[in-house]
Amino acid sequence: MTRIIDGKAAAGRLRDKVVREVQDLVAAGGPVPGLAVVLVGRHPASLAYVGTKTKMAEAAGMAGRLIELPDTTGTEEVLATVAALNEDQGVHGILVQLPLPDRIDAARVLGAIDPAKDVDGFHPLNVGRLFSASGRIPSDLLLPCTPKGCMILLEEALGDLGGRHAVVVGRSNIVGKPLAALLLAANCTVTIAHSRSRDLSGLCRGAEILVAAVGRPELVRGDWIGHGATVLDVGINRVAGEDGKSKLVGDVAFAEAQGRAGAITPVPGGVGPMTVACLLDNTLIAARARHRRQG
Repeated sequence: MTRIIDGKAAAGRLRDKVVREVQDLVAAGGPVPGLAVVLVGRHPASLAYVGTKTKMAEAAGMAGRLIELPDTTGTEEVLATVAALNEDQGVHGILVQLPLPDRIDAARVLGAIDPAKDVDGFHPLNVGRLFSASGRIPSDLLLPCTPKGCMILLEEALGDLGGRHAVVVGRSNIVGKPLAALLLAANCTVTIAHSRSRDLSGLCRGAEILVAAVGRPELVRGDWIGHGATVLDVGINRVAGEDGKSKLVGDVAFAEAQGRAGAITPVPGGVGPMTVACLLDNTLIAARARHRRQG
């Protein structure tokens, strides 16, 4: 019997923890953590997503701020917005919603964020600290939210991850690479695979932990999964359903995985909810760290 890993429940537990710790921080004379989300343009899906982030921040006792910039905004204007937020003492976390329009230099924008406020974990300094960590990850390090959420789900499902063979399908800077670094720090043996890997199905079949994060609908078939493996499906793909309406599917053929995987995350309701919960946790970590430095 395949166990379904409930990402919504895990995210709820993490948010409850954040709420308690925000209350403790404020009661001890610390600041109300502040999260600023920068959105360029008014794409409906992105607008709804960043709105959810700021609302959840407020529900957690934080100060959430959404900064909307027009479609015509250029790189220098985004950089000026980031610079102002870097100096704002009421802002502890800065998130620039990706993807940015092609005309904007995303690397310059991400590199301009104060690393201590980089709650997405994408600043080169934070990436470097993650990849240079040997063994224990520093508790104040701001980790990319989706990989961080994956690790929480894996540790809740399996306990100690040491010695397990983990295969990460996907090599993005957002998920695949940082997740591989976190798994290495947890003493896993890690293989990074991708759509061009030879014998991809065989690589997947040998995994005790299989993470699919390549962005291709149902790429990982059921017979690619070793019996009893723990599978995290990071993919969120919108495809046409049999009734003509669109539906969300992951990078794993979920129905085929039943009976082979020991445990698996669904799409939706698996890894996705953890991403926003980890964003809130990162904002709290950033606020606490600044309070310690100033105290």
